Amino acid sequence: MRVSRLGPAAFSIEFATEEELFAEHRAHLGAGGLRLPCDGEELPLFAPLTLTLRLAGRDEVAATARVVGSLGGELAIALDGPPAALLDALLAAAPVAAPAAPSAAPEEDPEESDSTPEGTLWERLRSLNRNQRLFLAPKAGRAERALLVQESDAQVLFALLKNPRLTLDEVVRVAKSSFLSFQMAELILKTSQWIGNLDVRLALVHNPKTPVPFALRLLPTLPDSEVRAIAKGAATSMALKQAALKRVQGYS
Repeated sequence: MRVSRLGPAAFSIEFATEEELFAEHRAHLGAGGLRLPCDGEELPLFAPLTLTLRLAGRDEVAATARVVGSLGGELAIALDGPPAALLDALLAAAPVAAPAAPSAAPEEDPEESDSTPEGTLWERLRSLNRNQRLFLAPKAGRAERALLVQESDAQVLFALLKNPRLTLDEVVRVAKSSFLSFQMAELILKTSQWIGNLDVRLALVHNPKTPVPFALRLLPTLPDSEVRAIAKGAATSMALKQAALKRVQGYS
């Protein structure tokens, strides 16, 4: 996480990857806070802050916060508004247009580049009917997948999971989708290279659309800190919370 101070009470925060963003979300952001290095003028308690956050390569997201403490050269801040909404906004931010390639650039892998402007691509995808999107999803390139992963059609998302070029970050996005279906959750659970990733498991466990038996199966694979958080009230079902409570009591 790279933090820059833009003014006395303004900071810019950039996450290099989605993995870094999810790690910070587990550590601090998910609880509604952040720690920022303070190498200049100190700020009083409860001073309002203006934040500009971004995931590398995507548009900025504005937020506000308050100073709640100073810890060894760092500012402890509390974000205004729900942290889940901020995380979703960062993940949904539009990609920043890449600069034009030099005229003598070497031939590029079509998966690594997309000469179609995002607006044009978005319009093209919107013009496709459901069957066309279902046909496209399993073979879509990176730019197309970035838009298809936001689909509200569970069948299109399920077809997207069949794409052999799907990245772990994209699987996490699907696992977090409010349109997650039983079939999608089951496929993710059965794919070892996906379910072996902690962020994927967390996305499923914290998604209310994940079938309870699947969430219960994943609970023992989570770090103790996550199990304790679920036991304290972050559960998506009473059965999951009770199972987490039993595990926490077993730690004692």
